[in-house]
Amino acid sequence: MNRRISAAIALSAAAVLGLSACSGDTKENTKQESSQEALTTKETWVKAASEGMTAAFGVIENKTDKDITIESASSEYAKKVELHEVIETPDGAKKMQEKEGGFVVPAHKSINLEPGADHLMFMGLEKEIKPGDTIKITLKTTDGDTFDFEAPAKEFTGANENYDGDMDHGDMDHGDHGDHGDHDHGDDHSDH
Repeated sequence: MNRRISAAIALSAAAVLGLSACSGDTKENTKQESSQEALTTKETWVKAASEGMTAAFGVIENKTDKDITIESASSEYAKKVELHEVIETPDGAKKMQEKEGGFVVPAHKSINLEPGADHLMFMGLEKEIKPGDTIKITLKTTDGDTFDFEAPAKEFTGANENYDGDMDHGDMDHGDHGDHGDHDHGDDHSDH
């Protein structure tokens, strides 16, 4: 009888330990799933390019009750992906530069990444991005969470961007990229 009780206790203990281990994994999986579900994207696209630089655009929406700050991005297609903004200088020219502090996506709101405004700048292309390719991009938040999404590549000449690999994008007059401010890009990518 004592052996049966001991065996039953041992089995119960093993079951409890097994459930504890599983619950730890479940918490980790839930965290990963919730961070992936916190942000959603739509109308994403990447400008096709054979070398040098290019950019990714689209809408990023925050489904949570708190602001989410995207601090960095990466893709296997580029040596580096920077978060960029376009600002107007005191003399009225437009300049592209890295966005200090990252992209803040307010709670239950969205941000638009588009030519002539905030965008993801692919620098030092590792391989050609052809129209029709699907480009995987990973965003990292200040909370340490990551979010993956895919964007189709397409030809785009609407704003006459010139992402030349030799340009110094930090100090560049954005006029070299064409006049983004006066061009409506909505019709060029609304089907994505």
